[in-house]
Amino acid sequence: MTALEWLLIGFCAAATALHLGSVAITMLRCRQGAPQAPPEHGAPSVSILRPICGLDRYDELTLRSGLSLDYPNVEMIFCCADAGDPAAHLVRRLIDANPRVRASLLIGNHGISANPKLNNLVKGWQVAGGDWIIFADSNVLMPRDYVQRLLLGWRRDTGILCSPPIGCRPEGFGAVLECAFLNTYQARWQYAADSLGFGFAQGKTMLMRRGDLALAGGIHALAAEIAEDAAATKIVRGLGLNATLVNAPFRQPLGARTLRQVWDRQARWARLRRMAFPGCFAVEVLTGCLPPLAALAYVGAATDLPTETVLAGVAGLAAAWLGAEAVLARAAGWHLGWQSPFAWALRDALLPFVWAHAWVTDSYAWRDNEISTAESGARAG
Repeated sequence: MTALEWLLIGFCAAATALHLGSVAITMLRCRQGAPQAPPEHGAPSVSILRPICGLDRYDELTLRSGLSLDYPNVEMIFCCADAGDPAAHLVRRLIDANPRVRASLLIGNHGISANPKLNNLVKGWQVAGGDWIIFADSNVLMPRDYVQRLLLGWRRDTGILCSPPIGCRPEGFGAVLECAFLNTYQARWQYAADSLGFGFAQGKTMLMRRGDLALAGGIHALAAEIAEDAAATKIVRGLGLNATLVNAPFRQPLGARTLRQVWDRQARWARLRRMAFPGCFAVEVLTGCLPPLAALAYVGAATDLPTETVLAGVAGLAAAWLGAEAVLARAAGWHLGWQSPFAWALRDALLPFVWAHAWVTDSYAWRDNEISTAESGARAG
């Protein structure tokens, strides 16, 4: 075989080893069945800031879950930009139905950045009284021991502790495809990187010490990047600390998703990753199964192997890649159904297009707001 063919065989082997290794690491970090963590004696004060904007199908379930936490010293602060937002009406009703919970709804907006979610959260930061601050999106489904699990995951060198979103309750193939992106792909690579000491913050759930963020300039420091989680990652690294992930991440009910909605979300997140961490994003195109499958097929054809043998080898490698994801989903208790293998295959087929699209576009959409990178950079500056 030629040097190129040996190089492709080496790439195929290395990519497959990394894939299987990332599956094994994530299985260890995300296995299900852990007992509920009780609150510790002398539990520190915690403030949870939840931005709300518009209503999705499962918002009542996820927002109510935050008012049923088994933690003695927590305050829940909902932040909404518009008093007439239907989400604000829902939150008022939930607060009235849970009078024993320390919860409040704040209305208003502070334009400190081009990030609408961050602008919405400023007022919550200003009134939060907790020693610990949790930024949690409205679609996070919080278990009763949500706060305890986050605090138990904190280490001496931790500067921010996060949970990637795990899609659950999908309805239709579009939502199953979103699970394929979120669960056994993005969460898997995040846990692999985190376990190797190279973690990134994830804005779905972020736990920080109030003092650390205040030292960096308070919530305004999160406006230094187009996404608040990217800014938080760089802030804690600048403090000599790490961004880490909680074991057994929290779930996000999806409901129905169209294929266009899945594309728009993945394209937006890809652009944000490209703008915040271009070096890391550059290699993302190699993380799916298509590059090693193409490498194996090329070598098989170049060495004049029988077509049946080449096809069998490619099919076997694909089965190993997708089968490993099935084992992970089963072990972690994540969504796994008959549509899952088709969603994983389509996801990997879409990865190069999402990656290329992120390099050639200059804007992203959030809650029907179209934001350009030029505007974001100017506002951050």
